[in-house]
Amino acid sequence: MSSNTIIFLYSIFKFMTIKSSQILVFEALKKIKTITPAEAFKLSNNNECNLIDIREKGELEKTGRVENSNHIPRGMLEFWLDPEGPYFKSGKIDMNKEMVLFCAGGLRSALAAKSLKEMGFKNVSHIDGGFAAISQSDFKIV
Repeated sequence: MSSNTIIFLYSIFKFMTIKSSQILVFEALKKIKTITPAEAFKLSNNNECNLIDIREKGELEKTGRVENSNHIPRGMLEFWLDPEGPYFKSGKIDMNKEMVLFCAGGLRSALAAKSLKEMGFKNVSHIDGGFAAISQSDFKIV
């Protein structure tokens, strides 16, 4: 769906009670940072980010995972990154580094990045095109 179509739909439906997933993603994209797979690769290689794969376990089993990424399923993200939670306290995530999220195609990660920003995380981004784009880049899939 083109951005013009999304803008048109947004202008028509913005007064409706229930928003579509496309509208939620459109709104999220206006509030978050989007980076390319190449930018993410550079951050990862320079050890400047927490590369977080939010796909479901079955997706990873089917397509593989990105080397050196952390797997936090989308449904658990806010719970696992809660400052009072055990995953957060385990030190697996370096709070001084950018949180770089990705999903299969870039939609869920946009929503997830917005959620982390709402939680108070300052340095958050998502990878445009998600795993589909990552798998065509320099990242190693294992």
